[in-house]
Amino acid sequence: MTALWLTLLIPLAGILLLAFVGHLRAAGWINVVLSGSTFITSLWLALTVFDGGTLISPGRMLYIDAFNVYLVVLTALVSLTTAIFSRPYMRHEVETRRLSGRRMRLYHSMYQGFMFTMLAALTTNNVGILWVSMEGATLATVLLVSLYRTPEAVEAAWKYFILCGVGIAQALFGTVLLFFAAERVIPVRDDALLWNVLYGSASQLEPTVLTLAFVFLLVGYGTKVGLVPLHNWLPDAHSEGPTPMSAILSGLLLNVALYSLVRVKMLVDGSLQNNLAGHLMMGFGLLSFMVAGLFLHRQRDIKRMYSYSSIEHMGLMTFAFGIGGPLATFGALLHMTVHSLTKSAIFVTVGHAAQIAGTQTIDKIRGLIMTQPSVGWGLLIGTVAIAGFPPFGVFVSEFLVLSATMKSWPWLTVPLLVGLAIAFAGLFRHLHPMVYGEVPEGQKPVRANMLPVMLQLAMVLWLGIAIPVFLAKWFEQATILIAGSSPL
Repeated sequence: MTALWLTLLIPLAGILLLAFVGHLRAAGWINVVLSGSTFITSLWLALTVFDGGTLISPGRMLYIDAFNVYLVVLTALVSLTTAIFSRPYMRHEVETRRLSGRRMRLYHSMYQGFMFTMLAALTTNNVGILWVSMEGATLATVLLVSLYRTPEAVEAAWKYFILCGVGIAQALFGTVLLFFAAERVIPVRDDALLWNVLYGSASQLEPTVLTLAFVFLLVGYGTKVGLVPLHNWLPDAHSEGPTPMSAILSGLLLNVALYSLVRVKMLVDGSLQNNLAGHLMMGFGLLSFMVAGLFLHRQRDIKRMYSYSSIEHMGLMTFAFGIGGPLATFGALLHMTVHSLTKSAIFVTVGHAAQIAGTQTIDKIRGLIMTQPSVGWGLLIGTVAIAGFPPFGVFVSEFLVLSATMKSWPWLTVPLLVGLAIAFAGLFRHLHPMVYGEVPEGQKPVRANMLPVMLQLAMVLWLGIAIPVFLAKWFEQATILIAGSSPL
């Protein structure tokens, strides 16, 4: 259990430490060291679970199995690579006087605060604590979105706060309904919100109440996932907040919200003995997938464009988890991994591209390969990867989801293929001039740390060519937990 406690305590200590020293020049390095330490302890935790199976803390407040431990490692990895990128990027923001020392303290402290809430949401055994952690993530993100204090940033932060506040209120009511259903069959009321107890009693829970609970939780946590129609906060938050925040939003927050939905779906499936929850997830997922693909064509801001790409991919994952079954679940888990790695790498590149051009407007970002080849190639390869070109991992995960759809819902294969084609066209109609266009006067290189981009895109390529045996077994264990059987 030492690894588990350290994984939570390191970012918690980082909040307090960086609240005092976050304005110093060394604060970026401290942030990197804290994130790196969390990543190391998460690997230790993963090895413990991989060897010994599910872990439950002595007080039963923490619960780790093959599903959430893999997300803990992914969260810690993206946190580390984003922190590495964040150090020179945020230093540039200070040098250009966009941020003061006081706001840098806030940024670094809330960065670790966001990590703590994400890890707490993933590792808790209590549905109520999960809700509290998601609300804590909302508050930390609001402070990060409004960091620049421009009218647009404040407006985006308020939109995020209001929409996610409404959503999280729905999730709270769903949690209350879940408790109402559980306390009737679980002898000890204090155990009525514990995941491990709920799973054992799922077949005894009242189906009608649990169905209502899932609807509210789907709306609540679906808002955090970015599902249409409650997705409007996501593009604004991405476009107005600092770029490192965009990387961790797309790479982490959306995953954790979807994780919460899948956990609840497992309970509902055990109670109802049908796929009603899955059908609802399929509907919202496919709608989000199609709408986001269409909106990619209308964007003028580079960060907004890639944020709609995130909505598209989260819709596809939600759809896949809704289908259920081992093949779709394995594909969704793989897609969750490769999307997080690819999209956070893209936002790192986008941040440097915006600094090079001095703007986020797509029409004014031109000739990146000529101005700064590493940034231009990073944006090109990242977009090729996220569009699903082989041999990158996104192609493999999308192929698995399409195969599962053809097997279970063959008539839905056509809209999926059409949606992928629309999204592909939306991305590449903007990409070519940004990468290969004529270089505008005054556009010049910036200090750019492309190590996170190269590392993550190399991992995505590796996962597309051959999934390592240990990772395949990891996904297989998680698939068995979620779907009840193995795809391999």
